[in-house]
Amino acid sequence: MEGYSVWNRIYDYIDPIAFSIFGINVHWYGIMYVSAMIIALLIAKAFVKYNNKRFPITQELLDSFFIWVEIGVILGGRIGYVLIYSPQRLEYLSRPWEMFNPYVDGVFVGISGISYHGAVSGFVIAAILFCYIKKQPFWIFMDLSAVSIPLGYVFGRLGNFFNHELFGRTIEGEGFAHSIGILVNGQLRYPSQLFEAFSEGIVVFIILMCLMRYAKRAGSLLVAYGFLYALARFICEYFREADVQMGYFSFGLSMGQILSLVMMGISVLLFILIRCQKPCIIESNPDSIIKQSRPKPARKSHRARRK
Repeated sequence: MEGYSVWNRIYDYIDPIAFSIFGINVHWYGIMYVSAMIIALLIAKAFVKYNNKRFPITQELLDSFFIWVEIGVILGGRIGYVLIYSPQRLEYLSRPWEMFNPYVDGVFVGISGISYHGAVSGFVIAAILFCYIKKQPFWIFMDLSAVSIPLGYVFGRLGNFFNHELFGRTIEGEGFAHSIGILVNGQLRYPSQLFEAFSEGIVVFIILMCLMRYAKRAGSLLVAYGFLYALARFICEYFREADVQMGYFSFGLSMGQILSLVMMGISVLLFILIRCQKPCIIESNPDSIIKQSRPKPARKSHRARRK
């Protein structure tokens, strides 16, 4: 098209379907989603191995934790999307098993529609159950998750980009914005998926790495991640088109921005709660973590002093 660069027309060269095998289409989104999980797990394993003093967790426990929370992410993400965004929510609620049915009229189409905030809720519920049943320190696992998720999240947003979904808002006028825009159905739009991949993934990860030296209290990294992600998401939503079925709400806010404000509020409340608790002390046994103040040396009795 005249007047547009190769970058503007990049969707002409990207097929959402990466390849087909035995008649089943494998989408880039699925590949990126699996990549995100693997990257997050590998990063968590590296932290456990090289910073075990901060994250006193065994590799075996980490593997078990990963399975638990991934189930929570899949269930929570899908259920959250249906309850928050899907116009067919009542139909799904009457037949809940259909939420996870990848076939439509006998044709494999995969499962589309995953809510990040729903996935976070499923993740937290699964983590609570895991730590309660396994008798493990919840906040330590949450801190580990906080520093492991962001770079994996980058792949999730790249999956949205390759899958031709979650488009940005329409670009008006000329200038720099015009040069970075992506043509979608003849309209030039912001590449909001890439904005989110960079800010919510890479930038948040870098800031968390800088905070690790100062955020010593257990749970502080989780709070920092929750607030930073929500802030980055809130800003990026100004470049992202709201879901058609949802539109915009008061003050021109999208549902993503409203949920981000809620997430920021919860992060602040958690920060206050964590600050009010006694600091977490790691004992010599890496599998044993207790919350207590440092014990004062016992005073000798008069009889002991006479001896």
